[in-house]
This record gives sequence, structure tokens and C-alpha cells, in this order.
Amino acid sequence: MAARDRPPRGLFVAVVGPSGAGKDALIRGLAARMSEADGVHCPRRIVTRRADAFEDHETLDEAAFLAARARGRFALSWTAYGFHYGVPSEVDARLAEGAVVVCNLSRAVVGEARRRYANSFVVLVTARPETLAARLALRSRESAERLRERLDRAFASEAAIKPDAVIDNDGALDDAAARFCALVVARWRRPP
Repeated sequence: MAARDRPPRGLFVAVVGPSGAGKDALIRGLAARMSEADGVHCPRRIVTRRADAFEDHETLDEAAFLAARARGRFALSWTAYGFHYGVPSEVDARLAEGAVVVCNLSRAVVGEARRRYANSFVVLVTARPETLAARLALRSRESAERLRERLDRAFASEAAIKPDAVIDNDGALDDAAARFCALVVARWRRPP
């Protein structure tokens, strides 16, 4: 999208869903189709867990994370599964410039994101339970018991967040990424 075609307001896109649904993969797919030059910003989250091939983020230890949060480094932050997560506060400047900011968020902070960003768009990414189980098992981060607990919780809070759009990411990743990109562009171009 050319700069002259951009709406005069930013759009905060919250990508949510259970672990293993492919949220980061869809965000990478969007970033491959639309770049900073197009006005799309996909910030890396800050997490108190080491990054791996399945999740691209910046890493801080817990003490550094808590100090950064106290200094206002995060626009949004939350704790899940014993780790701290944060979205860099620089997203606010990007939104003020009219950019689309796309973030992988916890469903637990969707309400806060909607309050903070009036022009927000919540996209729920889903996949079948067996797909989630297979993807999570590949990560080898958790015991079988913790994996079962995570899967049991996976769909419990989806209805409560009232997503603006849902993407089933059980098929070809390229197809889901194309659908995601089309949804974001359509929402961004929609009149206020």
C-alpha cells in the first residue's frame, strides 16, 4: 500500500489464540507480504524465555524485564505460564504515524488492548486440537501433563474475547497468511 493510500490513523492488530495455532507464522507471512515501507510494523515481543525456532522474540531475564516494565518500556505486558511478556512501547509512535501494528498477544490482555487502542482489530487464530498437540509436542518445552493442561485451556477463553475475525490455520500456511493479510488490509482501509 503506497503512503498516499494509507488512512490517517493507525490500526492495532492483536493476534491471539492457543499455543501452537501458528500466530507467529501468520505474522511472519504478513510481514513477507507487507513491510515497514507499506506502513506495517510487526514488533518483536520481549519475553523472559529464550527464543527458539518457533517463536521469535527478544529475551530479558526476569529482573531486567521487571525493571523495564517499571520504566514504561512496554505498551502492554502480561504473565503466562511462568514467563513475562511485553509489547515495546514504541508501537504507540508507529500508531500515531498511521501504521498498522501487528502483535501476538495473550487473550488475557485483549480487553486492555481494546481500551488502549480505540482502532483495534482482534484476530483469533485456531487449529484443531490434534494439530495443536502435534505442534506443541515438536517444541519439546513441556511435560506431557503440562501439554494436556495447556490444550484443555486452549479453547476456554476464545468466546469471551469476541474476536473481530477468525482464521483457521489447519491447512496450508500460505493460504492462511494470505487470508490474514487480506483481513488486515480491509480493516485498515475501512473508514472510521
